[in-house]
Parts: sequence; structure tokens; C-alpha cells
Amino acid sequence: MAELKCTTMPSPQTNQALPRGLVIDGYRFERQLSMGGFSIVYLAYDAEETPVAIKEYLPHALATRLVGLVPQVSPANREAYQNGLMAFYEEGIALARLNHPNVVHVINFLRANDTVYLVMRYERGRTLHDHIRKHHTEFRESFVRGMFARLLSGLREVHANKLLHLDIKPSNIWLRTDGNPVLLDFGAARQSLCQIDPALRPTYTPGYAAPEQYGNQPDQGPWTDIYAVGASMYACLAAAAPQPADFRLVKDGLVTATRRWAGQYSPQLLDTIDQCMRLDPLERPQSVFTLQRMLASKAQPDISADPAET
Repeated sequence: MAELKCTTMPSPQTNQALPRGLVIDGYRFERQLSMGGFSIVYLAYDAEETPVAIKEYLPHALATRLVGLVPQVSPANREAYQNGLMAFYEEGIALARLNHPNVVHVINFLRANDTVYLVMRYERGRTLHDHIRKHHTEFRESFVRGMFARLLSGLREVHANKLLHLDIKPSNIWLRTDGNPVLLDFGAARQSLCQIDPALRPTYTPGYAAPEQYGNQPDQGPWTDIYAVGASMYACLAAAAPQPADFRLVKDGLVTATRRWAGQYSPQLLDTIDQCMRLDPLERPQSVFTLQRMLASKAQPDISADPAET
């Protein structure tokens, strides 16, 4: 699972993952699954030998671990590290309250070694990113509509609980073996950490972050995640990320979906993607409910008649 990284310059040194066979509170760590700028994710097993995914808080910009289990944090970084740890923990608590089949499920929390670990349900399958790489010439419109409709069902539950994802992209969309999608790796805690310490400079996944995420602008909301959903749909058709939003703000060279795939997909689907990726947040669908209707219908709905999210 790739991550939206929160780093200083120069790039931080890669930290040492926890060793295979380590046991923390009954969970036996097997191997590293992914490493990003904010955390490391492991495959582990509980006391009943049920596989779980465990996400360890370890921001590379603030802490190093070359040997041992405990991250080394300098006195200058200690306050930011603790504040980020609390944001990470609180986000985990919020996710644990959600029980939706299309959202990653947090089932436990561990405090040890001066950090926090989130224990999550392990899902078998692969990322949408990997699926695109393998099937980039085989994306039917019915797959795009159906898969993203189910994903939006989970995202709507996230927004209803006053949360934002802030890092939706194909590598953070997990496809179970039955094709059902799951939202992974929320970016809200990482953004909180960047806001806590102005010395930390946020960088974003090129192509998927909305314009308002650059510079941590305050006008972020459901429409911010909707931009990323549109960019992810665009990537399904293009087999590559679209032009990054910060480049588009300078000189918009993005070929719209309506122009690029005219005649290959329905005009309504292509226009839906383009609306999601408008640079002005007010010109995008303002809620997941609106976007769900747009994907479910061949006729373009009137987005001005959107009811409030529940």
C-alpha cells in the first residue's frame, strides 16, 4: 500500500522493519507488506493463527529505527511525534467504529515500543493498481461503474461519520478475490501531522490529490475525495495517473475523458469523470450521493438538487 508521504528535505532514510517472529500482545509478526513515509504495514497472525494486517506508526521525517524495536526521536521532534501519534490513534478509533464491507476494518489497537499499532482485518486479493497493470486493455464500462459504485458506498459511510479519506488512489483500493473493493490507508492522520508541524512539507501522490490539498488549504471536504475518485476512474481507462493538479493549475494539459475516449465509453460516464476532476471544488459533485446517482444512471442528474448527506 503506497502512502501519501509527509517528509522534509532531503528524503528520510528508510527505517528498519520489525523482525519476523516478534510477538506483541499475542500477535506474531510474519513479514512486511509495505512501507511508506508515515507507517509500515505487516502481515501477522493472532493467537488462533488468523491472519491480520498490522500498521505501525513510524513517520520517517520524525523518527528513525535502524536497530531494535523502539523508534529514536530527537528532542526537537518529540512534540510533533507525540501529536502525530495521537492523530494516528484517534483516526484508528474512528475507523474502528465503522463496520462497512467496503472500508478497511480496524479490530484492535496496540501500544508498545513508544508507538501505536493498528490491527486490521487481512483481505486477500490485490490492489486496483495491480489490476490496472494486468488488465489495462480490458476495462469494461460495467466494471468501472459497478466497482466504483460499491466503493462509493463505503466512502459515503466514511463521510457520514465526519471523516475524509484524503488519499484515494488505485494502490489504496483493494480488490478482494470476489472483485468487491475495500478502501485502504486513510491519509487524514498524515495530513494532521503536516499541519501540526509547519517544518514538515506534505507531498502528494501525483495525479490523485485535489488542488486544494496542495498547501493544506482549508476548503477540503467530500469534494476533495471525489476528485480522487474521478482521477482513479480516469486511471482505469488510461492505465496511468492523470496530470497532477498542481501542474494543471499552472497549465492545464489534461485531455478530458470526454475527448480522449469518445466513442469507446458512454458520454455520460466520461462526463462524470470530467466533472469529478474539475479544478474548482464548487464545480465538482458535492457529495458521494450525487456521484452514486451519476454512476447509476445513463441520464445525467441535476447536481444542484443534491440532498444533504446523512
